Amino acid sequence: MNLRQIEVFRAVMLTGTITDAARLLHVSQPGISRLVRHLEARLRTALFERRHGKLFATPEARALHAEIEKVYRGVKHVQDFAAGLASGAATPLRIGATQSLGLEVVPRAVARFAALHPATRLSLEVLSLAQMSEQLLGEQLDLGVSALPLDHPGLDMETIGAWRMVLVLPPDHPLAARRRVTVREALAERLVSFGADTLQGRVIAGWYARHGLAPRSPVEVRSAHVACALVAHGAGAALVDDLTARACASPRLVVRPVSASPAYPIHAVRSRHRPPSVPSRLFRDVLVAALATAPPRARPAPPHRPG
Repeated sequence: MNLRQIEVFRAVMLTGTITDAARLLHVSQPGISRLVRHLEARLRTALFERRHGKLFATPEARALHAEIEKVYRGVKHVQDFAAGLASGAATPLRIGATQSLGLEVVPRAVARFAALHPATRLSLEVLSLAQMSEQLLGEQLDLGVSALPLDHPGLDMETIGAWRMVLVLPPDHPLAARRRVTVREALAERLVSFGADTLQGRVIAGWYARHGLAPRSPVEVRSAHVACALVAHGAGAALVDDLTARACASPRLVVRPVSASPAYPIHAVRSRHRPPSVPSRLFRDVLVAALATAPPRARPAPPHRPG
Protein backbone atom coordinates (compact mmCIF):
# COMPACT_ATOMS: atom_id res chain seq x y z
CA MET A 1 0.00 0.00 0.00
CA ASN A 2 1.20 3.47 -0.83
CA LEU A 3 0.36 6.56 1.20
CA ARG A 4 -2.42 7.64 -1.14
CA GLN A 5 -4.13 4.26 -0.89
CA ILE A 6 -3.84 4.34 2.88
CA GLU A 7 -5.34 7.83 2.96
CA VAL A 8 -8.30 6.85 0.75
CA PHE A 9 -8.96 3.60 2.62
CA ARG A 10 -8.91 5.40 5.96
CA ALA A 11 -11.27 8.09 4.67
CA VAL A 12 -13.78 5.45 3.52
CA MET A 13 -13.56 3.65 6.87
CA LEU A 14 -14.06 6.88 8.79
CA THR A 15 -16.97 8.20 6.72
CA GLY A 16 -18.65 4.92 5.69
CA THR A 17 -19.42 6.00 2.12
CA ILE A 18 -17.59 6.75 -1.12
CA THR A 19 -19.44 10.06 -1.37
CA ASP A 20 -18.40 11.29 2.08
CA ALA A 21 -14.83 10.05 1.60
CA ALA A 22 -14.59 11.99 -1.67
CA ARG A 23 -15.93 15.09 0.08
CA LEU A 24 -13.45 14.66 2.93
CA LEU A 25 -10.48 14.35 0.56
CA HIS A 26 -11.79 16.94 -1.96
CA VAL A 27 -11.65 14.51 -4.89
CA SER A 28 -14.19 12.92 -7.22
CA GLN A 29 -16.27 9.89 -6.24
CA PRO A 30 -15.12 7.83 -9.26
CA GLY A 31 -11.52 8.44 -8.25
CA ILE A 32 -12.19 7.05 -4.76
CA SER A 33 -14.00 4.02 -6.19
CA ARG A 34 -11.14 3.23 -8.58
CA LEU A 35 -8.55 3.46 -5.80
CA VAL A 36 -10.56 1.16 -3.51
CA ARG A 37 -10.98 -1.44 -6.28
CA HIS A 38 -7.28 -1.22 -7.15
CA LEU A 39 -6.36 -1.68 -3.49
CA GLU A 40 -8.56 -4.75 -3.17
CA ALA A 41 -7.02 -6.22 -6.33
CA ARG A 42 -3.52 -5.52 -5.05
CA LEU A 43 -4.24 -7.09 -1.67
CA ARG A 44 -6.27 -9.89 -3.27
CA THR A 45 -8.79 -9.42 -0.48
CA ALA A 46 -12.29 -7.97 -0.42
CA LEU A 47 -12.33 -4.97 1.89
CA PHE A 48 -15.94 -3.91 1.43
CA GLU A 49 -19.22 -5.56 0.62
CA ARG A 50 -21.46 -3.51 -1.62
CA ARG A 51 -25.17 -3.83 -0.86
CA HIS A 52 -27.80 -1.53 -2.30
CA GLY A 53 -25.23 1.18 -3.01
CA LYS A 54 -23.71 1.04 0.47
CA LEU A 55 -20.32 -0.18 1.65
CA PHE A 56 -19.87 -2.58 4.55
CA ALA A 57 -16.34 -3.15 5.86
CA THR A 58 -15.22 -6.78 5.98
CA PRO A 59 -13.38 -8.19 9.04
CA GLU A 60 -10.17 -7.92 6.99
CA ALA A 61 -10.84 -4.23 6.40
CA ARG A 62 -11.45 -3.65 10.08
CA ALA A 63 -8.20 -5.40 10.99
CA LEU A 64 -6.30 -3.36 8.39
CA HIS A 65 -7.89 -0.15 9.64
CA ALA A 66 -6.79 -0.92 13.22
CA GLU A 67 -3.17 -1.25 12.05
CA ILE A 68 -3.39 1.96 10.03
CA GLU A 69 -4.74 3.85 13.04
CA LYS A 70 -1.70 2.77 15.03
CA VAL A 71 0.49 4.38 12.38
CA TYR A 72 -1.62 7.55 12.38
CA ARG A 73 -1.35 7.81 16.17
CA GLY A 74 2.42 7.50 15.83
CA VAL A 75 2.49 10.18 13.16
CA LYS A 76 0.34 12.45 15.34
CA HIS A 77 2.77 11.94 18.22
CA VAL A 78 5.69 12.90 15.98
CA GLN A 79 3.81 15.99 14.78
CA ASP A 80 3.04 17.05 18.34
CA PHE A 81 6.63 16.41 19.37
CA ALA A 82 7.94 18.45 16.43
CA ALA A 83 5.57 21.31 17.30
CA GLY A 84 6.86 21.13 20.89
CA LEU A 85 10.43 21.69 19.74
CA ALA A 86 9.62 25.28 18.82
CA SER A 87 7.96 26.01 22.17
CA GLY A 88 10.47 24.05 24.23
CA ALA A 89 7.87 21.61 25.57
CA ALA A 90 9.60 18.62 23.97
CA THR A 91 13.00 19.26 25.57
CA PRO A 92 13.56 18.86 29.34
CA LEU A 93 15.51 21.66 31.01
CA ARG A 94 18.20 20.93 33.62
CA ILE A 95 19.43 23.86 35.73
CA GLY A 96 22.26 23.98 38.27
CA ALA A 97 22.87 26.87 40.68
CA THR A 98 25.35 27.74 43.38
CA GLN A 99 23.91 27.98 46.89
CA SER A 100 23.52 31.76 47.19
CA LEU A 101 21.54 31.78 43.93
CA GLY A 102 19.82 28.42 44.21
CA LEU A 103 17.76 29.19 47.29
CA GLU A 104 16.01 32.41 46.27
CA VAL A 105 16.65 34.06 42.90
CA VAL A 106 16.80 30.94 40.72
CA PRO A 107 13.75 29.31 42.40
CA ARG A 108 11.84 32.54 41.77
CA ALA A 109 12.85 32.34 38.10
CA VAL A 110 11.90 28.64 37.98
CA ALA A 111 8.44 29.41 39.37
CA ARG A 112 7.93 32.15 36.79
CA PHE A 113 9.20 29.94 33.96
CA ALA A 114 6.91 27.07 35.01
CA ALA A 115 3.92 29.42 34.92
CA LEU A 116 4.85 30.64 31.44
CA HIS A 117 5.80 27.22 30.03
CA PRO A 118 3.84 24.60 31.98
CA ALA A 119 4.54 21.84 29.44
CA THR A 120 8.32 21.99 29.89
CA ARG A 121 9.84 19.58 32.39
CA LEU A 122 12.45 21.33 34.52
CA SER A 123 14.88 20.13 37.21
CA LEU A 124 16.95 22.30 39.56
CA GLU A 125 19.98 21.30 41.62
CA VAL A 126 22.06 23.34 44.07
CA LEU A 127 25.69 22.45 43.34
CA SER A 128 29.25 23.35 44.24
CA LEU A 129 31.37 25.00 41.55
CA ALA A 130 33.23 21.74 40.93
CA GLN A 131 29.99 19.78 40.57
CA MET A 132 28.49 22.38 38.25
CA SER A 133 31.55 22.42 36.02
CA GLU A 134 31.64 18.61 35.85
CA GLN A 135 27.95 18.29 35.01
CA LEU A 136 28.03 21.03 32.37
CA LEU A 137 30.99 19.42 30.65
CA GLY A 138 29.32 16.02 30.90
CA GLU A 139 26.12 17.46 29.37
CA GLN A 140 24.12 16.59 32.48
CA LEU A 141 23.11 20.25 32.81
CA ASP A 142 21.77 22.65 30.21
CA LEU A 143 22.56 25.81 32.16
CA GLY A 144 24.54 26.72 35.26
CA VAL A 145 23.98 29.87 37.32
CA SER A 146 26.97 30.89 39.40
CA ALA A 147 28.05 33.82 41.56
CA LEU A 148 31.68 32.87 40.93
CA PRO A 149 33.41 32.34 37.58
CA LEU A 150 33.94 28.82 36.25
CA ASP A 151 37.26 28.99 34.46
CA HIS A 152 37.35 26.16 31.91
CA PRO A 153 38.04 26.25 28.16
CA GLY A 154 35.00 24.05 27.52
CA LEU A 155 32.56 26.47 29.18
CA ASP A 156 31.02 29.74 28.02
CA MET A 157 30.13 32.37 30.64
CA GLU A 158 27.74 35.27 30.26
CA THR A 159 27.26 38.00 32.87
CA ILE A 160 23.50 38.28 33.53
CA GLY A 161 23.34 40.20 36.81
CA ALA A 162 25.27 41.27 39.88
CA TRP A 163 25.31 40.94 43.67
CA ARG A 164 26.75 43.06 46.49
CA MET A 165 27.67 42.55 50.12
CA VAL A 166 25.31 43.89 52.76
CA LEU A 167 25.44 43.95 56.55
CA VAL A 168 22.79 41.91 58.39
CA LEU A 169 22.03 43.05 61.95
CA PRO A 170 19.58 42.33 64.76
CA PRO A 171 16.97 45.15 65.07
CA ASP A 172 18.38 46.44 68.38
CA HIS A 173 21.95 46.82 67.07
CA PRO A 174 23.28 50.44 67.13
CA LEU A 175 24.07 50.33 63.39
CA ALA A 176 20.46 49.38 62.61
CA ALA A 177 19.54 53.05 62.96
CA ARG A 178 21.90 53.95 60.08
CA ARG A 179 20.81 53.97 56.44
CA ARG A 180 24.13 52.48 55.34
CA VAL A 181 27.48 51.58 56.88
CA THR A 182 31.07 51.72 55.70
CA VAL A 183 33.24 48.66 55.13
CA ARG A 184 35.43 49.59 58.09
CA GLU A 185 32.43 49.98 60.37
CA ALA A 186 31.14 46.58 59.31
CA LEU A 187 34.52 44.88 59.79
CA ALA A 188 34.86 46.40 63.27
CA GLU A 189 31.81 44.43 64.40
CA ARG A 190 31.79 40.92 65.86
CA LEU A 191 30.94 39.27 62.57
CA VAL A 192 29.96 35.69 61.88
CA SER A 193 32.83 34.51 59.70
CA PHE A 194 32.96 32.33 56.59
CA GLY A 195 35.34 29.63 55.44
CA ALA A 196 38.11 30.88 53.16
CA ASP A 197 36.84 28.72 50.27
CA THR A 198 33.33 30.19 50.30
CA LEU A 199 31.97 33.02 48.16
CA GLN A 200 31.53 35.45 51.06
CA GLY A 201 34.71 34.27 52.77
CA ARG A 202 36.91 35.27 49.83
CA VAL A 203 35.42 38.75 49.62
CA ILE A 204 35.51 39.43 53.35
CA ALA A 205 39.09 38.15 53.71
CA GLY A 206 40.17 40.65 51.05
CA TRP A 207 38.42 43.47 52.90
CA TYR A 208 40.09 42.57 56.19
CA ALA A 209 43.49 42.51 54.48
CA ARG A 210 43.02 45.89 52.78
CA HIS A 211 41.93 47.56 56.04
CA GLY A 212 44.55 45.91 58.21
CA LEU A 213 41.94 44.31 60.47
CA ALA A 214 41.43 40.79 61.79
CA PRO A 215 38.20 38.82 62.36
CA ARG A 216 36.83 38.96 65.90
CA SER A 217 34.24 36.17 65.89
CA PRO A 218 34.98 32.55 66.78
CA VAL A 219 31.84 31.42 64.90
CA GLU A 220 32.46 30.21 61.35
CA VAL A 221 29.88 28.99 58.83
CA ARG A 222 29.83 27.92 55.18
CA SER A 223 26.33 29.16 54.36
CA ALA A 224 25.03 32.73 54.27
CA HIS A 225 21.61 31.38 55.24
CA VAL A 226 23.11 29.94 58.43
CA ALA A 227 24.87 33.26 59.07
CA CYS A 228 21.54 35.09 58.84
CA ALA A 229 19.96 32.56 61.22
CA LEU A 230 22.78 33.16 63.73
CA VAL A 231 22.30 36.92 63.53
CA ALA A 232 18.57 36.50 64.09
CA HIS A 233 19.38 34.58 67.29
CA GLY A 234 21.78 37.21 68.62
CA ALA A 235 25.17 35.81 67.56
CA GLY A 236 26.38 39.18 66.25
CA ALA A 237 26.26 40.64 62.74
CA ALA A 238 27.19 39.22 59.34
CA LEU A 239 28.32 40.38 55.95
CA VAL A 240 26.36 38.36 53.39
CA ASP A 241 25.44 38.67 49.75
CA ASP A 242 22.31 40.70 49.10
CA LEU A 243 20.67 37.72 47.35
CA THR A 244 20.70 35.68 50.55
CA ALA A 245 19.66 38.71 52.60
CA ARG A 246 16.53 39.01 50.43
CA ALA A 247 15.74 35.34 50.91
CA CYS A 248 16.15 35.60 54.70
CA ALA A 249 14.11 38.78 55.16
CA SER A 250 12.58 38.69 58.63
CA PRO A 251 11.41 41.03 61.39
CA ARG A 252 14.38 39.72 63.37
CA LEU A 253 16.87 41.02 60.78
CA VAL A 254 17.81 44.47 59.54
CA VAL A 255 19.73 44.73 56.26
CA ARG A 256 21.97 47.73 55.62
CA PRO A 257 23.93 48.52 52.42
CA VAL A 258 27.69 48.76 52.69
CA SER A 259 29.12 51.95 51.16
CA ALA A 260 31.45 51.43 48.22
CA SER A 261 30.74 47.71 48.15
CA PRO A 262 31.59 46.63 44.60
CA ALA A 263 29.21 44.69 42.38
CA TYR A 264 30.21 41.10 41.66
CA PRO A 265 28.98 39.43 38.47
CA ILE A 266 26.46 36.60 38.27
CA HIS A 267 27.17 34.20 35.43
CA ALA A 268 25.05 32.00 33.19
CA VAL A 269 27.31 29.11 32.17
CA ARG A 270 26.89 26.65 29.30
CA SER A 271 28.93 24.00 27.58
CA ARG A 272 30.82 25.51 24.65
CA HIS A 273 30.30 22.34 22.63
CA ARG A 274 26.50 22.18 22.94
CA PRO A 275 24.19 24.78 21.38
CA PRO A 276 21.55 26.04 23.86
CA SER A 277 18.09 24.50 23.64
CA VAL A 278 14.94 26.59 23.23
CA PRO A 279 13.96 26.12 26.92
CA SER A 280 17.48 27.10 28.00
CA ARG A 281 17.28 30.37 26.07
CA LEU A 282 13.79 31.09 27.39
CA PHE A 283 14.83 30.39 30.98
CA ARG A 284 17.87 32.65 30.63
CA ASP A 285 15.55 35.58 29.78
CA VAL A 286 13.26 34.84 32.74
CA LEU A 287 16.29 34.62 35.03
CA VAL A 288 17.67 37.97 33.88
CA ALA A 289 14.31 39.55 34.72
CA ALA A 290 14.29 37.86 38.14
CA LEU A 291 17.76 39.20 38.93
CA ALA A 292 16.72 42.71 37.93
CA THR A 293 13.62 42.66 40.14
CA ALA A 294 14.21 42.49 43.87
CA PRO A 295 11.32 41.08 45.88
CA PRO A 296 9.94 43.26 48.67
CA ARG A 297 11.70 42.84 51.99
CA ALA A 298 9.88 42.20 55.21
CA ARG A 299 9.55 45.31 57.32
CA PRO A 300 11.88 45.02 60.33
CA ALA A 301 10.57 45.35 63.84
CA PRO A 302 11.30 48.70 65.52
CA PRO A 303 14.52 48.73 67.61
CA HIS A 304 14.02 47.63 71.20
CA ARG A 305 14.34 50.47 73.68
CA PRO A 306 14.77 49.49 77.36
CA GLY A 307 12.30 50.92 79.83
